[in-house]
Amino acid sequence: MAKQDNLALGQRWLSDTEAELGLGTIVLIEARTVTVLFPATGESRVYASQTAPLTRIKFAIDDTVKSHEGWELVVGHVEEIDGQLIYIGERTDNQEAAILKETFIDHHFQLNQPEQRLLNGQFDDPKWFDLREQCLTQQFSHSTSPLLGFVGARVDLIPHQLHIASEIGRRHAPRVLLADEVGLGKTIEAALIIHQQLLTERAQRVLIVVPSSLVHQWLVEMLRRVNLAFSVFDAERCEAMAEDASNPFEAEQLIICSLDFLTHNSRYYQQALEAQWDLMVVDEAHHLTWSEGQPSQEYQVIEDLAKVTKGVLL
Repeated sequence: MAKQDNLALGQRWLSDTEAELGLGTIVLIEARTVTVLFPATGESRVYASQTAPLTRIKFAIDDTVKSHEGWELVVGHVEEIDGQLIYIGERTDNQEAAILKETFIDHHFQLNQPEQRLLNGQFDDPKWFDLREQCLTQQFSHSTSPLLGFVGARVDLIPHQLHIASEIGRRHAPRVLLADEVGLGKTIEAALIIHQQLLTERAQRVLIVVPSSLVHQWLVEMLRRVNLAFSVFDAERCEAMAEDASNPFEAEQLIICSLDFLTHNSRYYQQALEAQWDLMVVDEAHHLTWSEGQPSQEYQVIEDLAKVTKGVLL
């Protein structure tokens, strides 16, 4: 903190609360206030002399000081005249002896190094360190919790759903078939798995392929249950996006589209293949018909996507 009895015109001080202002120069000292000009920004501040949040900048022997003209000085000796510091040493560019008054130190100087801040007494109260430590500890506990991705879902969990979602959600690139009976919550299980995969960063790009009649149901469920905003892709949207992106499927991270859309649009189907997904979810997969030597077109579409996708939920 600045004190009135050691202030002098021309001294260089750094604001503890506005370090971005650069190095300030004392330009006016009055009975109870001190005015500091910050040449780097052209702004000035008026502080109470006894409580000003300022730190005096002092360099020691062997420190390198930069002048406002751009050249640098290695400090060999420090003198103080009329409250101003004078640095005597050798220039780094031509090794000639030089003198640099503190008034002419580079205005853009900031205490960027921890050691500099410590030696100049510019540090926070220990309570702020304790608070940051507690926040980081809580953040780590949250990110490593086995319940990550489950507790935020707006669902009434059934024990088997929690077990399945927990077992699959923590796998890297899971490839599984969810085959519960009708009404036992396969959609909720898939939502929980997607949610956990995204929160744990095991997946970033997700494609959901569903029958045409279920597209909007899945869209609403993902938003309502796990607060995931998916984008619905159809021919109209892809045509509109084609002007701005060569592959519209690369413009979004979370996409829902119908199986019919991929089956009947070979161009967009090829673009979906090239988009590199982390996880693909296929609803009503049991309707994909297959026979030896003659699989259905729908089956082939999903099979080709599954070959180039790391994780697959059927």
